Amino acid sequence: MSIKEGYIEVTGGNVWYELHGESTNHTPVIVLHGGPGSSFYSMQGIRILAKDRPVIFYDQLGCGKSDRPTDPSLWKLDRFVEELRQIRDALSLKDFHILGHSWGTTLAAAYYLSHPQGVKSVIFSSPCLSAPLWAEDQKENRLQLPLEVQKKLKTNEENGTTKSDEYKEATKIFNKHFVCRLDPYPEFLKKGAHYRNPEVYNIMWGPSEFHVTGNLRDFDCTSRLKDFEVPTLYTCGRYDEATPKSTMFFRSLTPNGKSHVFENSAHMPYLEEPEEYIRVIGEFLREVDSND
Repeated sequence: MSIKEGYIEVTGGNVWYELHGESTNHTPVIVLHGGPGSSFYSMQGIRILAKDRPVIFYDQLGCGKSDRPTDPSLWKLDRFVEELRQIRDALSLKDFHILGHSWGTTLAAAYYLSHPQGVKSVIFSSPCLSAPLWAEDQKENRLQLPLEVQKKLKTNEENGTTKSDEYKEATKIFNKHFVCRLDPYPEFLKKGAHYRNPEVYNIMWGPSEFHVTGNLRDFDCTSRLKDFEVPTLYTCGRYDEATPKSTMFFRSLTPNGKSHVFENSAHMPYLEEPEEYIRVIGEFLREVDSND
């Protein structure tokens, strides 16, 4: 299987990309990783889809192998949408599928709603399409944690001490419940921690998954999900912080919406149930292509 990699100039710097597979009769899929400020690193297993079609990964500006400029004005949704458009143009993508995960679904939605041309389908994997609704869901999720953990989270947030070791340890317990339930936690994920950029995450989202204080805190595109005119797949884990309840709500607002819940996963089904994840995503993409 061929692999091509390189850099593309975008607003603010250069982003690194990797293209797996060769041109076939099947439409390419471009993968939008989570974060903000994470990288494609944890999603590299999705390259298996390249046996059917070209698969394009890239590290968004500020993280992974891409440039890390220090200008905080770059960390806005509109610039990331423009970044994706610049990547599409540089790679001459006429028609393509979008697979977004977590924050990548926010980016996917914003991109499609402003640049629908050429997008054949959208996959919202563990969607965050309403930051206020996400925040409400995490309030409910936190109630499932041990009382002592809940207290530590609340106290540190009230005191503005979210960088404390106590808060970080309590956050790890939340993550074991709702982000990645694999035990032991995968070693390769620990090795990839340096690809993250906490500054981007803090500016755009906040100090943790469940304490939303960044510039995305008011993002909500639910009123526009009716405008999606392409096949749309919503997926999440049964124990996902992107809750099945909200995921099904988003699907109900989408004319061509389908859904799938990964029964043994939290927020990372591509690691927690990799074979099932590839099966579901692959079948959806093949079905869309076959209906052309």
